[in-house]
Amino acid sequence: MAQDTPSAKRGRKRAVAEDEVVAAAMRLLGARGADAVSIRGIAAELGLAPNAVYTYFPDRAAVVGAVVEHLLGRTDLEALTARDTPWRDRVHTLAGDLRHRLLAHPGAVQLLLSGPMDGPHALALGEALLMVLEDAGLDPTEAARASYLLIVQVLGAIALEAAELPAPLPPPPVDERVATRREQLRAVPADLYPRTAEAADTIARFVSDEQYAWGLDRVLDGIAGRAKH
Repeated sequence: MAQDTPSAKRGRKRAVAEDEVVAAAMRLLGARGADAVSIRGIAAELGLAPNAVYTYFPDRAAVVGAVVEHLLGRTDLEALTARDTPWRDRVHTLAGDLRHRLLAHPGAVQLLLSGPMDGPHALALGEALLMVLEDAGLDPTEAARASYLLIVQVLGAIALEAAELPAPLPPPPVDERVATRREQLRAVPADLYPRTAEAADTIARFVSDEQYAWGLDRVLDGIAGRAKH
C-alpha cells in the first residue's frame, strides 16, 4: 500500500481540540510574531485543513481573542485580591507580572491591543482590579475611572517597550537595552536638542524596571489622592 506523503497528511481532516488551536497560535506567536497568527497559519502548524480550525473560530479575530484570554488567564487573581496585602503592592505585582509575561512574547502586546478585552478572564481581571481600587477607598465611579487609567498606563508602557524589541524574540537584558538606547541618544545633536542631550541617561532608562515602577507610582499617587477619607 502506498505511503502517505507529508503533503497528503497536511490537508487531512481530524478532530482537534480548541486548546490545541490556541497552543498552536502561541507557538506561532513565539516563533514568528503576531502576523503569523492566522487561520491558515494555525492549520498549517497543526497539519490540518483550515476548515478544522473554523470549527472553533470563525475568523482571526476570534483566534486573537482566545490567545488574549489565554494570556490573561495566567494572571494570579488570588494575589490581586489578597486583602492582607496593601492595595498598591497588589497593583505593582499585577503590573510587573503582565510586563514580564507580555514582553516574553512581544507580538502578544500587538494582539492584546488589536481588539476588545471582553472574555471571561479579562472580565475577571477587571472585576478584581475594581475590588482593589475599592479597597483603596474609591467609590464605584472613581474606581472604574481609575481602573481604566491603570490599564492605559500599564499596557501603554508595555506597548512602547515592545515596539523597540526585535519581535518575535524575547527581549535582551535590560542593561543591554539601556546601553543601546544610550548609544542612539549620543547621535542626537546637542546643539539642536540640548534638553534631550542633558537628559539622555534618564531617557535611555525609559525601558528599565525603575522607570516602569516610577510611572505606575505616579498614577497610584493620583488615585490615592482621590480616595475617600
